[in-house]
Amino acid sequence: MSTAVITLNKGRGAHLARLLEGLARGTPPDACVIVEMGGDDSPLPALPFPVERVPFAGSGLPLAAARNAGRRAASAAASADTLVFLDVDCIPSADLVAGLSAAVAARDGLICCAVRYLPAGAVRDGWTEADLDRLGHLHPVRDFPEAGLVPAPKPGLFWSLAFAVRAATYDRLGGFDAEFSGYGAEDTDLAFRADAAGLPILFLGGPRAYHQHHPGYDPPLQHFRDIVANASRFRARHGLWPMDGWLDGFARLGLIAADRTDGIRVLRDPTPAETAAARLPDDRPF
Repeated sequence: MSTAVITLNKGRGAHLARLLEGLARGTPPDACVIVEMGGDDSPLPALPFPVERVPFAGSGLPLAAARNAGRRAASAAASADTLVFLDVDCIPSADLVAGLSAAVAARDGLICCAVRYLPAGAVRDGWTEADLDRLGHLHPVRDFPEAGLVPAPKPGLFWSLAFAVRAATYDRLGGFDAEFSGYGAEDTDLAFRADAAGLPILFLGGPRAYHQHHPGYDPPLQHFRDIVANASRFRARHGLWPMDGWLDGFARLGLIAADRTDGIRVLRDPTPAETAAARLPDDRPF
């Protein structure tokens, strides 16, 4: 069984370097695929596993299509049986690749691991997992076991930050739907389609990832148009609104109409000042 790690990069070179450092400290994958959405071709350090860098042109953040490109490259690079998708902001624990690979071999489905969110400045040269465990915060609405696999309470709790899946299962689902253009709802759509096909969303205890800090926004006004379009697409397919907390935030700011009974009515785009005001302070964990 071969395992490929797939990550997407656009302007996060320093974060990518930490991700690769984490992979090198643990059980290495058979291959690592980096889908470069921003044209980065800066040299990478020597690593104990092969790396395939895939250029992927496109405006914005075409996350669904870029992940599918990563899957295709993983097949060409390593004939991978197991796919581990890892957000470029995530540093893997030493046992993440081995733990997720073993879980995927044991159970078919979409398998997520716990993620600890780090404050700004948490990752320094010479970092240790103990330091990151101490500084990181677990997500408040996702409850992972200490060990083993448990079903997620609902498919909407799936996240694409750090998950693994059998390559054949990913292909059977059709991967991420590239009709979800840009940011938002593409991962929830994958989870809902998996659930409808009888494939479980599973939470794995033990292996974990550490999410490196980057500026956050609540609501994420920098992705306003993507979220509105993708939320509408998701509702047309699945019959309910995803990202409803963000949509409610848009409505409170007067960007969309509060009543979404007949769809989303955009009233105006956010101003630069509103977007700047939505930025979370650096000490916020989420």
